[in-house]
Amino acid sequence: MAKAAPRYVCQKCGAAGSKWSGRCDACGEWNSIVEETPLAQGPAGKSLGQSRGRKLVLSDLSSKEAPPPRTACKIDELDRVLGGGLVPASAVLVGGDPGIGKSTLLLQAAAAFARAGLKVVYISGEEASAQVRLRAQRLNLADAPVKLATETNLRDILTTLDEVKPDLAIIDSIQTMWADNVDSAPGSVSQVRAAAHELTAFAKRRGAAVILVGHVTKEGNLAGPRVVEHMVDTVLYFEGERGHQFRILRSVKNRFGPADEIGVFEMTGGGLAEVSNPSALFLAERGAPAPGAVVFSGIEGTRPVLTEFQALVAPSPHSQPRRSVVGWDGSRLAMILAVLESRCGIPFAGLDVYLNVAGGMRVGEPAADLAVAAALLSAREDAPLPPETVVFGEISLSGALRPVGQTENRLKEAAKLGFSTAILPSGGKARGSKAMKLTQMSDLASFVGEVFGAG
Repeated sequence: MAKAAPRYVCQKCGAAGSKWSGRCDACGEWNSIVEETPLAQGPAGKSLGQSRGRKLVLSDLSSKEAPPPRTACKIDELDRVLGGGLVPASAVLVGGDPGIGKSTLLLQAAAAFARAGLKVVYISGEEASAQVRLRAQRLNLADAPVKLATETNLRDILTTLDEVKPDLAIIDSIQTMWADNVDSAPGSVSQVRAAAHELTAFAKRRGAAVILVGHVTKEGNLAGPRVVEHMVDTVLYFEGERGHQFRILRSVKNRFGPADEIGVFEMTGGGLAEVSNPSALFLAERGAPAPGAVVFSGIEGTRPVLTEFQALVAPSPHSQPRRSVVGWDGSRLAMILAVLESRCGIPFAGLDVYLNVAGGMRVGEPAADLAVAAALLSAREDAPLPPETVVFGEISLSGALRPVGQTENRLKEAAKLGFSTAILPSGGKARGSKAMKLTQMSDLASFVGEVFGAG
């Protein structure tokens, strides 16, 4: 059998070629191309067909297996995002902006899991042991049975973990780890990929859970190769604005639970305090009805959450009006403005538009379209919506209002917080409580005419 040709792969973008070059033609990165052994070639140049491996045990789809055991840390918001607790032999990647509170959250989690009976090792590559102990004292966690070390050498860390045999290892952070068999600086693509691979392999081999802390880029994505997110079982983002006390722990990938689940925390002097009713917290500062303020009943993961959209529309002194968005998709705002002008005859030319989600919350679901349109119209017409009203619904490019999922859960959450009226699209399965009045609309023009008397 002919020997397989060598394969050269870019460590930055994954592009493959038949020859080495100093610069990748696909992404333009320098010195990122490495030779890799083809899959068709086994050890010592033998093909995989000649070097037989072990036979796999195959099963059918009807086979039943017991669900994986979980350990809850009694921090309910964290347990919710993890899918009910920590699973053995799992790898969890936690990312977030600098200073947002990742290390504080994980130190609290380490103490909670240790008090729940797990053997926990916390390894910091960014801070000295004295700094971690000072934080533990500030958080009243100094008596927690957590083992602490500061190291960046991956070989020494793996040797220690193999001997200690912990149930949970927390690595803060993956960008500081250094593998001596990889010829590049810590934090580089190759180092991050090698460290993540070795630590994930340790978790599967020893049956221990591993939590990795990851840095994020200025765009908000996890730094390093995207393959790291594929390696791990769970990817969590810790979000929030530094000017707000609220923090959101969001699951974007979870092999052992629902994705897009969120946990809400409040940053206090004593650390992160969990928020069991985020809707009440996000709406705590609401006063009398004001133009441009609209309450949206959304779904985050499996829980309904009420948030407030705030809009401001003002004459623009510039030739190009500003469109500023915080907490929502800017391109979707442009679409809503275009639909309002094209389908309803309400122009926003020559007007600056500012949109904000109160409390530092980030909303991504299309069900917020109608709430955004209501906030924009309320700000433009200087006319507040009727009090105790929630709004939700998706807007199509034709101006029609489309029903959204989990309508009943949205209405129940709104009724629980004292809202008496809901404006939503017609055609969905809407069944509110007796105390709640439902106003259903078929298109945006009807909404504008009935609520604002225009159109």
